[in-house]
Amino acid sequence: MNLQECLSAIPHRPPFRFVDEVVELGDGRILATLLADPAADYFAGHFPGNPVMPGVLICEAVFQAGAILMLQRLGAETAGGKVPLLTRIGEAKFKHIVRPGDHLGIEVVLDDLLGEACYMTGRVTVDAQLVLRVSFVCMLVAEDPR
Repeated sequence: MNLQECLSAIPHRPPFRFVDEVVELGDGRILATLLADPAADYFAGHFPGNPVMPGVLICEAVFQAGAILMLQRLGAETAGGKVPLLTRIGEAKFKHIVRPGDHLGIEVVLDDLLGEACYMTGRVTVDAQLVLRVSFVCMLVAEDPR
């Protein structure tokens, strides 16, 4: 999937989009990438002089890739009028930091599917070095009409 296809698959938009490209998308697995943009505002304030990408944003990249996988797996008919929503985070383990300019490799695997709930495991690497491993659950939830 290219950037436009990713943007149309999930409700996130800049500046809160953390998937640049989908490299591979299969029935139960997605590989995506993200450039930790040195110009991103969060680097200016997250450890000034020693910028580090916030762990919560690294997790968000995994969750967004997982949402793309979920929507692809469940299909447009099931998702109609609903958005993927994070409902559980478990066992997040950070192994290394992410610096400005790093290229993140994001892998999400669908572990189990119960109705419209997807149980997934995500991994993030930079230069083949593990940065994050996290398990999480997303569900489809009706959009708020407001």
